[in-house]
Amino acid sequence: MKKHFLIVVLALVFSSVFSQDIADSYKIMFYNVENLFDTYNDSLINDEEFLPTGDRFWNNHKYYSKLNNIYKVIVAVGGWNPPAIIGLCEIENRKVIEDLVSNTPLIKFNYQIVHKESPDRRGIDVGLLYRKELFTPLSYEAIPINFPNNPDSKTRDILYVKGITNNSDTLNIFINHWPSRWGGQLESEGRRVFVASVLKEKVDSIFKSNPESNVIITGDFNDYPDNKSLHEILAASQNLDQIVENQLYNLSSFLYKTKNIGTYKYQGEWGVLDQFIVSGNILNKGNSVFTSTEDIHIFNADFLLEPDQSHFGFKPKRTFIGFKYNGGFSDHLPTYLILNFNK
Repeated sequence: MKKHFLIVVLALVFSSVFSQDIADSYKIMFYNVENLFDTYNDSLINDEEFLPTGDRFWNNHKYYSKLNNIYKVIVAVGGWNPPAIIGLCEIENRKVIEDLVSNTPLIKFNYQIVHKESPDRRGIDVGLLYRKELFTPLSYEAIPINFPNNPDSKTRDILYVKGITNNSDTLNIFINHWPSRWGGQLESEGRRVFVASVLKEKVDSIFKSNPESNVIITGDFNDYPDNKSLHEILAASQNLDQIVENQLYNLSSFLYKTKNIGTYKYQGEWGVLDQFIVSGNILNKGNSVFTSTEDIHIFNADFLLEPDQSHFGFKPKRTFIGFKYNGGFSDHLPTYLILNFNK
């Protein structure tokens, strides 16, 4: 724990030395922050349990402790150089992201926000943070999910951000939070399959315009790399023997297979729900921007874990266990991808 806080302090002290010179590499981080709600009632969504009078007795002290926990994770993931781009999910609204970047020591890094309200009934959204000296958004779009057989069913939009690095490379970034497995994996699979088809259509349109596009897809997919939604519908390959520039490759599948670690623990078993999927073009080490299977990571520092009393080993130290306040970070571990630049 002392080592963790030392990293935080040193990162803040030395953050001022980073200029706007072209970077050697970026870190792109994704984190499901587990129900980051403010303490105010929004009559348009179902947020009652996260109010001071709600079932979780959610108050300002718990809220700001949660914000500071997320800040500590972000700085620890970055080490000396905080992530250039951060995808987040399970955030209630823009206010909670603004509080995160303005009312914690993250303010020193001047993170900017891309966010749009989703129609999810619980009010949880996805969002993106970026350091403006390292990344410049050119456009963004919230891609809606309209289930054809159930138009009243709502879920999170997919956030698509197109921008350029300070090395002038264009990145097409997608932030996802697919429908949960509530009711059972097979019973809910059709919803995730449909979301995958919507994303696939958008990605295919990008490749049609430019087969050499740099595509980065990340998020909590509530499915594993070999499930139908990701492997068949999105066609995110787990085979890197022959790379095709305008196809998708699931880097997180290799991380799980080689290191047997995951981002989420269910009934004693680790699995990778939070993933990075990239286009083949970005796997070419001869390109000006590239990545590889060696550059995908799950951040599982000791301070993010606690003993798993029901099973062996450890599990993520989450904010709540049921309705009991646990004071932790999230039920998911963050994952990050390193992008390298050839100068």
